[in-house]
Amino acid sequence: MRTFLGIDLDENLVEKVVGLQKKLMETEAPLKLVEGENLHFTFKFFGEINQEKQDEIIKATENKVSEFEPFDLSIKGMGVFPNLRYIRVLWLGVENPELFSKMLQGFDEEFVKMGFKKERSYIPHLTIGRLKGAQNKEDLVTKIEELNEVEIGNMKVDRLILKKSELTPSGPIYTDLKEFELTK
Repeated sequence: MRTFLGIDLDENLVEKVVGLQKKLMETEAPLKLVEGENLHFTFKFFGEINQEKQDEIIKATENKVSEFEPFDLSIKGMGVFPNLRYIRVLWLGVENPELFSKMLQGFDEEFVKMGFKKERSYIPHLTIGRLKGAQNKEDLVTKIEELNEVEIGNMKVDRLILKKSELTPSGPIYTDLKEFELTK
């Protein structure tokens, strides 16, 4: 099964993100938006794993979460991957990425021991959409530049969730497999 460790977007912020997505759609660029109920931060993508590997991930994550306490996350700023000339992914950033990155480093040490790739230059982000063509790209770039410093709001990160991702023609279906509370 295809899995990742994620952080769900706080329900109170979903409406703000959906409103922002609507502004982007006004450009009439061919965007595939992430559904409100699917908005999340991917903390660590594992890809296809079997039950044995899932059990290892659960054990390692259960051991590691006790080293981290809940923290506040401020969602601010818009960006794209890989760049504005060749947009594939539109995302929202975080104001304090070092907290996120420090936590990921701690977890990554455990995941590398299990055979997963080490995260290189991880940028904490909330994917909000993907560009599916070049039509009206200039208008989209202008809108992204206008919204560059957008502030969505703050949320408390108090848990990680192991999720199964099933890809379907109408979009991904995420299923929560296990929640891990940050308990330090």
